[in-house]
Amino acid sequence: MLETTAVSTIAQTIQLSVAPVFLLAGIGAILNVMAGRLGRVVDRARMLEQLHPKSTGPEHERHVWELRLLDRRITVINAAISVIVMSAIAVCLLVALLFVAELTHLEIGNAVAIVFVLSMALLILSLGLFLLEIRLALRSIRIREELLERGARRARS
Repeated sequence: MLETTAVSTIAQTIQLSVAPVFLLAGIGAILNVMAGRLGRVVDRARMLEQLHPKSTGPEHERHVWELRLLDRRITVINAAISVIVMSAIAVCLLVALLFVAELTHLEIGNAVAIVFVLSMALLILSLGLFLLEIRLALRSIRIREELLERGARRARS
C-alpha cells in the first residue's frame, strides 16, 4: 500500500510539473527565434565589414551608421538570450523544487512561488529586450528619402 501511495504521489508531482515543462517548450521556441535573429545580424555585420573599406562619402557614412546599429542590436539580442536562458534555468529549478518538496514532504511553497515569479520576471525582461531589438531593426530598414525622391521623379517623367 505504501508503494502505491508513493507512485500516486510521483504521478501527481509529474502532473504539477507539466505546466512548467510546457513553459520550457515555449521558452525554447522563443530562444530559437532570438538565436536566428542574432545569426542574421552577425551575417549582415560581416557583409558590411567587407564593404566598409571600399566605400567613400555618403555610402561610407551609411555603412558606419548601420554597423553601429548592428553592434547595438547584437548587444541587445545577446542580453535577451542571456535573460531568457536564466528564465529557463529558473523553470528547471522550479520543476526540481516541486519534486523535492513532494518527495521529502518539505514545506517550500514560498520558495516555489518565488522561483516561479522570478522565471516570469526574467521572461518578461527578455521579451522586452527582444522588442527593443526589433525596434532597432526597424530603424535600419527605412527607405532613404533620396531613393524615394528619385523614384518619384522617374515615375513622373
